[in-house]
Amino acid sequence: MMWKDWYWKKSEFMITLPFLQKNHTGFLCPGFRIFLVGLLCLGLLNVPGLVLAGAPEMTEDRAFALAEEFGVDVGEVDEEIRKILGLLKAEGVVVFAVIGNTAADLAGIKSKSIIKEVDGMEIHTILDLGKALEKALPTQNFSVATYEPADIDDQGIGGGLNFHLVRIQKE
Repeated sequence: MMWKDWYWKKSEFMITLPFLQKNHTGFLCPGFRIFLVGLLCLGLLNVPGLVLAGAPEMTEDRAFALAEEFGVDVGEVDEEIRKILGLLKAEGVVVFAVIGNTAADLAGIKSKSIIKEVDGMEIHTILDLGKALEKALPTQNFSVATYEPADIDDQGIGGGLNFHLVRIQKE
């Protein structure tokens, strides 16, 4: 199927909408474009293949800063952490510490947990966590799925997957 790209440029902000067919003869009035941009910025409209030019690239430093804003000190699961926690593979993001009286603390997230998902987005790396938190934190209400390995004292009991509802408190 042939696709047509529509561009709208304002300053350095460009949106590519590849979902309009090539033979589309309609045109987007300015009011509808503003409405579409609002939905995109709020995360209420998800368009596969969407390119937001001008959006900052996610870096590890930014991902760690967003995690700290959320209230967790995190790192990627490496081979050493995999052995300590008894995980099958070295993948994901581990919570080293939870900062008191933050959204993460109030949601019940615990240290030694592996963050598996944030608001429906799977987490495999620290960059995945940064991208998910960047999208979820402004909403002020989102979910976090964590895997909590069993303690040494819990003989015969495996770890469990927990879902935490996060609510950012307004000051």
